[in-house]
Amino acid sequence: MPLIEQSSYQAPFGFFNGHLQTLYPALFRKVPLITTEYERITTPDGDFLDLIWTKAPHSNRLAILTHGLEGSAHAAYVQGMARVLSSAGWSVLTWNFRNCSGEPNHRLRSYHSGAIDDLQTVIEHTNQAAQFEKVALVGFSLGGNLTLKLLGDTATQLDRRIQAAVALSVPCDLASSSERLEHISNRLYMRRFLKSLRAKVREKMQRFPGKITDDGLDQMRTFREFDGAYTAPIHGFSSADDYWQQCSCTTKLQDITIPTLLINAQDDPFLTPSCYPIDKAKNSASFHLEMPKQGGHIGFVQFNKNGSYWSEQRTVEFLETALSK
Repeated sequence: MPLIEQSSYQAPFGFFNGHLQTLYPALFRKVPLITTEYERITTPDGDFLDLIWTKAPHSNRLAILTHGLEGSAHAAYVQGMARVLSSAGWSVLTWNFRNCSGEPNHRLRSYHSGAIDDLQTVIEHTNQAAQFEKVALVGFSLGGNLTLKLLGDTATQLDRRIQAAVALSVPCDLASSSERLEHISNRLYMRRFLKSLRAKVREKMQRFPGKITDDGLDQMRTFREFDGAYTAPIHGFSSADDYWQQCSCTTKLQDITIPTLLINAQDDPFLTPSCYPIDKAKNSASFHLEMPKQGGHIGFVQFNKNGSYWSEQRTVEFLETALSK
């Protein structure tokens, strides 16, 4: 019954608000680039994915980090995690979703919350590096949903090297989380996401004339509108609801067979009660759930000499324990 009743996270004085926990790292945290060895690989459909490595000498352990919505491998939360894992002797691979590496991809399709095929392509590529005998997956927000969905979807065919995983700040129920972001208190985040997504739609319009249009794009204020007009039809879903239902990881958690930890803060402004799968954790031998009272969305701020955050230290702790068994 791996429900973790008491979290070890203690928020610093003054960081008891979920919005502050969310915004402070996004605006003020600076982390030097840890993954600096670039590699471009080709996808089965003729597109590309950009990977960035840091390899630990003589290490047989690799952590694959997957960023969140409209993020990138250079995001502070990704590099912060890479720094702590690297310090613990792990090789680290970060990668960019399609259209998130600074260069437009070749296909009309992009990334979305259920596009586990690109993560599978990354994992399969690491087979070429024979030194890695143990692999862990770490995903943030949308990347966390991808990670958990992949573990559930492919449980019976999972690469034997993948032995543990951690997912942080995950909107396990995409429909309710999307609706939560429509709330007036989340307007700032919604505006930021849509501004970035609009720019990508218009860039694709130029390269794929007649395939998509920006009619009504500027009037869109919600993910229901955007996903219904773009994400769903481009990627083969009948509607936003169909996309959310098929791609939410919440229906896959019971199928996970390797030690996996989900960390969702109780004050995360993006999440709803259905994003805290307590019953799934209580009835699983492999899926662990930890719900700190504070932490916001990919926050978990901590002040110390090495600049690491609690979530990063907790991830290493969980992975080390899981791989030692």
